[in-house]
Amino acid sequence: MRQQVIDTKMNSHTAGEADECLFEYLHTEMVNYTLIFLIYYMKNIKEKEEELSRLEWMGFSVGYRIIERLTRDCSRFKDELDMIKFICTDFWSSLYHKQIDNLRTNHHGVYMLQDNSFRLLNKVGTNCNKQYLQESPRLLAFTCGLLRGSLANLGIISTVNAEISTLPSCKFHVQVQQM
Repeated sequence: MRQQVIDTKMNSHTAGEADECLFEYLHTEMVNYTLIFLIYYMKNIKEKEEELSRLEWMGFSVGYRIIERLTRDCSRFKDELDMIKFICTDFWSSLYHKQIDNLRTNHHGVYMLQDNSFRLLNKVGTNCNKQYLQESPRLLAFTCGLLRGSLANLGIISTVNAEISTLPSCKFHVQVQQM
């Protein structure tokens, strides 16, 4: 009997690692599929931009659904800043197993979320390696969509852009559209 208990604990630990790998592989394959489609089938620049926006739209719909589940048992947020803080802590932790490292705002609807060790960029390269720096923003289109979708479900209409200066660090610029 005791052997079965130990095996169960070990299997639950490896299942968590498998889940993380599956998420990374799924994300990589979505980006690869989009890029291959762009290279071989799209000839004009406008079509290429539309195809990348499909990846962001996938992220938008996923983020919209995830935030619905995460906020199901939460009380109402007081203001926009509380919603952004929730995104930086609970939402980010549920997806990437860590919180956002830095949140800055100008208190006029512009937020900068910085992740110094972004999980989806960890295996791309290091800060000394500039080879993949130019191509890596494509890896963040899905995540930009995740952020935009989650904010949309909370009632915040925004635009989200990503910036990478050194790998694996990235910054997400969130600009809230004032109504």
